[in-house]
Amino acid sequence: MDMNVFIQGIPKAELHLHIEGTLEPETLFRLAERNGIRIKFNSVEALRQAYHFDNLQSFLDIYYEGAGVLQKEEDFYDLTWEYLLKAKAQNIRHVEIFFDPQTHTERGIAFETVINGIYHALSDGARTLNISFCLIMCFLRHLPESEAMATLSQALDFKDKITGVGLDSSEYGHPPSKFIRVFEKARKEGFMTVAHAGEEGPAEYIWEAIQELKVHRIDHGVRALEDKSLISELKRRRIPLTVCPLSNVKLRVFKDIRTHSFKTLFDQGLCVTVNSDDPAYFGGYVVENYIALQNAFQLTRDDIAQLAVNSFNAAFISQDKKDIFIEQIKNFMAE
Repeated sequence: MDMNVFIQGIPKAELHLHIEGTLEPETLFRLAERNGIRIKFNSVEALRQAYHFDNLQSFLDIYYEGAGVLQKEEDFYDLTWEYLLKAKAQNIRHVEIFFDPQTHTERGIAFETVINGIYHALSDGARTLNISFCLIMCFLRHLPESEAMATLSQALDFKDKITGVGLDSSEYGHPPSKFIRVFEKARKEGFMTVAHAGEEGPAEYIWEAIQELKVHRIDHGVRALEDKSLISELKRRRIPLTVCPLSNVKLRVFKDIRTHSFKTLFDQGLCVTVNSDDPAYFGGYVVENYIALQNAFQLTRDDIAQLAVNSFNAAFISQDKKDIFIEQIKNFMAE
C-alpha cells in the first residue's frame, strides 16, 4: 500500500483544531454574501492571497477579520459541517474541537448562537458520519482574565455540551499564569483543561501551564526541548503534546519541516499527536500534516500507527472507547 494511502486510511483522532480556522475562502465569501457583509477582497483568489502571513499576529489579524462573517447559528453549523466532511474523508474517527466564544460575543453574537450551531453539527456528524466529538472552549489570552471569567460564567449554562476549556491567541506577553483563577474555577466545575504553550512562547510557559493551570494536555509544546527537566516531566506524567507541524512552519516557528522538533520529541517517547490547528490558513488538514512529517523524517508505518494510537490515548474519552479505536488501528495494520 502506498504510504499516502496508508496515512489516509488509518483511523485517527484530531485534538487540536480551531473551528474558526477551518473557514476556507470560498466559505467566507459565501457566508459574507448570505449575511450581507461587505469584505475588502473582491475575489476568492484575492482573499486566498491574504492567507499568506509570516507570524502569529499577522495570522490572527486575518483570522479575527474572517470570523466576522459568522453571524447566525446556521453559519456556525455550516462551518462545522464542512470540516466534518473533510474529517470523514481523512478517516478521522474522533475530533476535539476548539471554539473561541469571545471572538464572537465581543461583536454582539450571542454565546448560545455560537455553541448551538457548532454542537448541532457535531451531533449530526456523530450520528451520520460516525465521528465522535468533544467540544473545548478557549479563552483569548490577549484579553484580561476577568473577561475569561465572564465567558466561563456564560458557559456554565451549556456544561452538558462542553468537555473542557483551553487557552489560545497571542502567546507572547500573556503567560498561562495570567489565568490561574479562571482555570481553577473551570476545574472545580468539572471541565478538562488544556492550554497553548511553547509555540512562540518559551518552555517556561509549558511549565506554567502544567504547574499553575494543571492542564491535562499541552497544545503545541514544540519548544519543550529547551528544558531537559521539562522533557522528563512530560514523559513521566505522560502529558500529551498536540503538535501542528504545518502551522509551526507557516508561522516561522521552524524554518522548514525538516528542522521541526517533532521527531526528537517523538523519539524521546513523549505522547506526541499530529493535528492541523487552523487548516484553512496553514495549507493542510490532518492527513497533509502526517504526510509532511513522513516525507521529512521517513516515518515508518509503525511510526504512523503509534501516532494514531497516541491521538486516541490523549483524547478526552473513556478507556473503553480508546480501546475500541486502538483495536481498529490494529485491524487496519493487520489488513
